[in-house]
Amino acid sequence: MKRSYTRGQALVSLLQQRIVLIDGAMGTMIQRLRLDEAQYRGARGPKAAPDPRFAQHPGTLKGNNELLSLTRPEVIAQIHDGYLAAGADIIETNTFGATTLAQADYGLQAWAREMNLAAARLAREAADRHASPQAPRFVAGALGPTPRTASISPDVNDPAARNVTFDELEAAYFEQALALIEGGVDVLLVETVFDTLNAKAALFAIERAFDATGEHLPVIVSGTVTDASGRLLSGQTVTAFWASVRHARPLAVGLNCALGAALMKPYIQELARVAHDAYISCYPNAGLPNPMSETGFDERPEETARLLHGFAAEGLVNIIGGCCGTTPDHIAAIGQRALSCRPRLLPQGAWPQG
Repeated sequence: MKRSYTRGQALVSLLQQRIVLIDGAMGTMIQRLRLDEAQYRGARGPKAAPDPRFAQHPGTLKGNNELLSLTRPEVIAQIHDGYLAAGADIIETNTFGATTLAQADYGLQAWAREMNLAAARLAREAADRHASPQAPRFVAGALGPTPRTASISPDVNDPAARNVTFDELEAAYFEQALALIEGGVDVLLVETVFDTLNAKAALFAIERAFDATGEHLPVIVSGTVTDASGRLLSGQTVTAFWASVRHARPLAVGLNCALGAALMKPYIQELARVAHDAYISCYPNAGLPNPMSETGFDERPEETARLLHGFAAEGLVNIIGGCCGTTPDHIAAIGQRALSCRPRLLPQGAWPQG
């Protein structure tokens, strides 16, 4: 029996027993460290030399969080450890922007595969350090939306213009999925979806990666409702988004980012009503942006926990955690409040589907 099948079934078993806790923001935790350009390049002190692979790379690399999996792996490992110690059942790899398309902004597209492989291994090692037979820990390989969109013109004067093709997106996601699988992830997470066509490219690439490797992992798809219109940036309502990705038979579908829990609730209610054959995930921002806050967002851990406890008490969710502005303190507080609630139930045998 393949490891992927075993791990996938272990996660399904856990979802049937209780609400599962996913980690919080990676970017927020990195930003709190206030790393400078030299540190992003691998320097570990004011007079320390940077990683020779990136010492002379032209342009600015500060802000390229995915590069830290190669240049400062101990930073990423420490963040994973913090979330696992806070009780997270699932941690995400540091690969949100680790596609060739996203890394092209830094001139590092040739390093995308190595970033994904290193990030997956770091998360796998951290999860295994904290796992026990009573408390298994899982690694979700994160596939972000890329800075380019297949559905929306980058030129306000030319609605038909596009800066990426479906095939280019699919090729970038295929490389990422292969490396994440090789690195040992348990789940593939297509997250922060603002363009459903981009998500379809990712899902197609994932299926091709499964065919290429012989592995078949659970998939989670998480969209982003951008404002009070209740739609993704590419125009789909939550119900239409689910209809567009249901063919991939995801283990879970949900929402993350853009909104805090209070504003996200009606859209989670809508998803829970229509997605009868998938679990529901929800990891909102810590309220609204606030540049004066340490995390850049308004909500304290106890407030986010109170709101998500309400979701859980209503039977809306199966996987909960945090996105931008959340920290291990948020995840610990969410776990303390929400994990006592019963998870949203699925019809017996709804997943996996043959």
